[in-house]
Amino acid sequence: MQAADAIRAMSHELGPQVVEACRALYAADHAALAGCVPVLASDCVYGSHERQRLDLYRIAPADDVPVVLFVHGGGFRVGDKAGGANVARTMAQAGFLGAAMNYRLLPDARWPQGGEDVVAAVEWLRAHAAAHGGNPMRIVLIGTSAGAVHIATALKLRPDLPLAAVVLLSGLYGHTPLDARDEPYYGPDADYPHRMPREAVAQTTIPLFVACAQYDPPRFQAEFLGLMQDRLHEHGTMPAGVIAPGHNHYSLAMHIGGEDGRLTDAIVGFIRSL
Repeated sequence: MQAADAIRAMSHELGPQVVEACRALYAADHAALAGCVPVLASDCVYGSHERQRLDLYRIAPADDVPVVLFVHGGGFRVGDKAGGANVARTMAQAGFLGAAMNYRLLPDARWPQGGEDVVAAVEWLRAHAAAHGGNPMRIVLIGTSAGAVHIATALKLRPDLPLAAVVLLSGLYGHTPLDARDEPYYGPDADYPHRMPREAVAQTTIPLFVACAQYDPPRFQAEFLGLMQDRLHEHGTMPAGVIAPGHNHYSLAMHIGGEDGRLTDAIVGFIRSL
């Protein structure tokens, strides 16, 4: 069965079994990337917690290239930078300095610590990227699901964060009600609207690329459309964006660097256009 057929059969479902099924679809692509793009520097320490680590990827000596940091998803509970290595490696293949980070998870982390970790990782890259061939003034963030949430939270915490661009894949920005599964991270329902980064993401002047998947759950599709509407209201135009056909909430990031190059090409083209 082709990947597109398998994803269509999964429909809008979420859960560990769907994650594993998607991983199996892209395991060969990820292995091929690992063979082409080895780790340049692993477990770089950007904070005191054991989860505050990031990896760097580059395929050739470079100088002054954009730095592209990937922030994985996982519902605030699970996930690892190794699972997002395909994105960082693909960015390295495109000629950038690729990076993938870990961040604190439940039960250790509560809002806004995921966003604080993104800020800390950016500050580390600003201090150290040049030593690895990256331009510390050309940092781009890519996040999926909870990773997109943490990037958006970082924009709320630090509107002045010096970023070249932000890519948000299937995130939550404040256009839908709190899901009970997320209450351990966000806290009580009454606090949720005040903690969401809706205004920060709508108002930022940092260039944005926003995507969701054809088979994303309705909540994530509503967040995508709400963000687009907010941006149109605030700026008179929508940001660059894609509704990725034939993909679901998990395959949206997992397939980057694989045979289906539509989203990869759009993101790389966006970064090169800056």
